[in-house]
Amino acid sequence: MKIVQKLLLFLLFASFSAIGQQKITLEEIWSGAFRTQGMTELEAMKNTNQYTVLNADRASNSSQIDLYDFATLNKVSTLIDSKNFPELEGVDSYTFSKDEKKILIANNSDQIFRHSFVADYFIYDTASKTLTKLADHKVQEPTFSPDGTKVGYAYQNNLYVYDIASKKQTQITTDGKKNAVINGVTDWVYEEEFSFVRAFDWNAANDKIAYIRFDETDVPEFSMDMYLQGLYPTKDTFKYPKAGEKNAVVSLHIYDVKTGTTKKINLGNYNDFYIARMQWTNEANTLCAQVLNRHQDNLDLLFVDGNSGVAKVVLNEKDKAYVDVTDNLTFLKDNSFIWTSEKDGFNHIYHYDKNGKLKNQITKGNWEVTSYYGFDEKSGTIYYQSVENGSINRDVYSIKLNGTAKTRLTSMTGTNNATFSPNFQYFINSFSSAKNAPRFTLNESSTGKLIKTIVSNDALETKLSKYYDLPSKEFFEVTTSKGNKLNAWMIKPKNFDASKKYPVFMYQYSGPGSQQVNNDWNSSDDYWFMMLAEQGYIVACVDGRGTGFKGAEFKKCTQKELGKFEVEDQIEAAKVFGSYAYVDKSRIGIFGWSYGGFMASNCIFQGADVFKTAIAVAPVTSWRYYDSIYTERYMQTPQENASGYDNNSPINHVSKLKGNFLLIHGSGDDNVHVQNTMKMVEALVQANKQFDMAIYPDKNHGIYGGKTRLQLYTKMTNFIKEKL
Repeated sequence: MKIVQKLLLFLLFASFSAIGQQKITLEEIWSGAFRTQGMTELEAMKNTNQYTVLNADRASNSSQIDLYDFATLNKVSTLIDSKNFPELEGVDSYTFSKDEKKILIANNSDQIFRHSFVADYFIYDTASKTLTKLADHKVQEPTFSPDGTKVGYAYQNNLYVYDIASKKQTQITTDGKKNAVINGVTDWVYEEEFSFVRAFDWNAANDKIAYIRFDETDVPEFSMDMYLQGLYPTKDTFKYPKAGEKNAVVSLHIYDVKTGTTKKINLGNYNDFYIARMQWTNEANTLCAQVLNRHQDNLDLLFVDGNSGVAKVVLNEKDKAYVDVTDNLTFLKDNSFIWTSEKDGFNHIYHYDKNGKLKNQITKGNWEVTSYYGFDEKSGTIYYQSVENGSINRDVYSIKLNGTAKTRLTSMTGTNNATFSPNFQYFINSFSSAKNAPRFTLNESSTGKLIKTIVSNDALETKLSKYYDLPSKEFFEVTTSKGNKLNAWMIKPKNFDASKKYPVFMYQYSGPGSQQVNNDWNSSDDYWFMMLAEQGYIVACVDGRGTGFKGAEFKKCTQKELGKFEVEDQIEAAKVFGSYAYVDKSRIGIFGWSYGGFMASNCIFQGADVFKTAIAVAPVTSWRYYDSIYTERYMQTPQENASGYDNNSPINHVSKLKGNFLLIHGSGDDNVHVQNTMKMVEALVQANKQFDMAIYPDKNHGIYGGKTRLQLYTKMTNFIKEKL
């Protein structure tokens, strides 16, 4: 009797203790209930020891650009408040002139593709507090001249210069035409794969503008039907070079502002090439460009004389697989330059003189530099981020230009990222880990000493502590039967019982150089995974061969065979999990988006005896259907490597399907076209295989907008519950 009474008391106590405790819901995840606080549009000033942040006032529906002092963190002033300028209607983004006395402000932005947009732009003078509209129409990529007297911008594929004092507009190019010629901004494939939009740059003397011209005339067109705009579908047509097809013909030009003349640079030594980066050096008449061959295994850094137009190669890099384009090129006062490269097998920092002669390899070791922050000329110190503390972590370091006196400036294990003050005396560190929500702190740059916390997410952490049985990630290493050691994490139910058998739901992306097993704070997917763990699933993620931050050999071993070793590793990892006593090996599923969808499809087909269920969202189903720059970097062309394309295409393995397969795509995906899914559907139909699918009308690669994500994740959750 006493035993029964004790049991009843225990159950009663347990039920009372659970009162007020919650479980994560999809509605909360996609309503932004777990959104973190941060520092929006944080920009370090260049001329004063201050920084700016874009703050929103929801009560007045306005935006302010606020100025803060690095040393004290005190707000110095509000540079502009949109409520004082009715024509401004808020601030989307902003950039300063070099002297930081003028600000270019964007609002009413309209997205074009992933990075590109047009917007209404205004020039704000911080001294006179006057606001002037740049143009009567929306434009792209406006940029101040170094002296702040002019603004260059793109409009309808042509380049213009606006003189601020006279308010005069000068048109630089006249041949711009949709789906034919683009001047000064990039085409679709450059934007997506080389990750830049502005393809023009002012020189230091304010008298020249260099720009790239794209002739898209012979590039094949892709068209998408858009269904939701009106009574009849409309067609969105744009140039999209698929693997092996013709690219835009690019050329490099220099416009002389004083004479109004344009010089085309002779790049006749190159054929079928890319201009992957272009910028002026510190010398006013020396332009530099990074030129890649189509295979992307040979990169030339060119210096171009701005007067004569003569180009010379100052640095060359070759690789048996591919050469990564660097954004870390930094010119010092003597026009020597900092460069990052993985030529020794790991990404490191190098110092070259102005003629391209190597002066010093600054960082060394079996680890990767992941960000270059800058060089303090006064102290001769470089600041950078790396994975020296483990490939899943990020820390901030300083080192002298000669490679001595390396100092770790961050002490918390997780992901650290720095924004330095102009004089490099301080840095704002953003830190998070799988267990710690993002935290912004002010730190001293010579030692990393913490001075003050700026923003914390204590309120979110307190909120999350009220959720019942909230699980967390465990990081570990999986060793496959072939001896490959792979980074992994696992989320187990909070009430995990090793004597029980659990289904496993695997998540991955797996693309070249990517990373999903990293020690930082939760994404929306992570909350979804926690929700699934609350409901009795183990969720796991494995970064297989081909992923990043473990050296070039690990990353580039998938060359010419995308999908071969990556699929092998996911199947092998699933088998390892299936050998665990607490895993039901007959109930293992896999999920992925984009490259991850390509992988999930391949895994359910080629690993039919291992995986019971798979969900593929926006998948590439054959690299023949994807763009030239990305695909050929890893695969060369289909004409050169047909077997690499076809042997690893999930379309060619559909007959092996045994389990449950959910296929999802947005019909307005300009990146991974819905054609990929339609081709796979036809293959599945002709193989007489049953599957589930969902098409989201007019939605792009991200498949979002309104209730879209909530509906999508509800569908996937229900599928998992039913099929796994």
